[in-house]
Amino acid sequence: MLNPIDTDAVIRAGRVAGAFPSEIHEGVAWWAAACFVVVSRARQLAVAHDSHPATAEFHRRFCRGAINAQHFGCQVSSLGPADEAHLLHAMKELGGVPGALLTTADDDGRQTVTIRLYDADGQPITEDTGLARLRQMIASDRIPIPVNDQAKGSIIERRDLVEAL
Repeated sequence: MLNPIDTDAVIRAGRVAGAFPSEIHEGVAWWAAACFVVVSRARQLAVAHDSHPATAEFHRRFCRGAINAQHFGCQVSSLGPADEAHLLHAMKELGGVPGALLTTADDDGRQTVTIRLYDADGQPITEDTGLARLRQMIASDRIPIPVNDQAKGSIIERRDLVEAL
C-alpha cells in the first residue's frame, strides 16, 4: 500500500477522520469510497462536502473511488456544498441511497478531515453495519478496483437536489 495510514486511529467512531496531511491523505477518500460501495453494495450514492479548500480534493477522490469499485457501476450524485440535512434529503429523493459527507475543520492551524458515511436509511454506518469491514479492507490493502471499463460508474452533478430544499 502506498502511503499507509493507521486504520485503527483513522477509521473509528462511525467515521473516517484524521489530521491532514499527517494522519490522513487524499488517497484515503478513494479507498473509503471504493470499499464503502462494495460493503453497502451500492449502485447509487449521494456525496456532499462543506466547500472547505482542503475538502475539494478529498471530494474529487471520493467520487472517483466510488465509480471504480469492482463491478458495481455506481452512479455518484455529487451534490456540491451541502450540510447533513441537505445530504439526507437528497439521499431520500434519490430513492433511499447511501451517502457521504466530507468536511474539514480548522483548529489552531491543524486541519481535520472527516468522511461520514450513511446507509440507505440515512443512518451513520457503525462498526456492525460496515465500518469494521471497510477498515479491514483498507488495512489489508484489499481496495476494490474495477473489473473492466464497462464496470465503471459515473459522476453526475446534482446541485439541484440541494437547491430544492
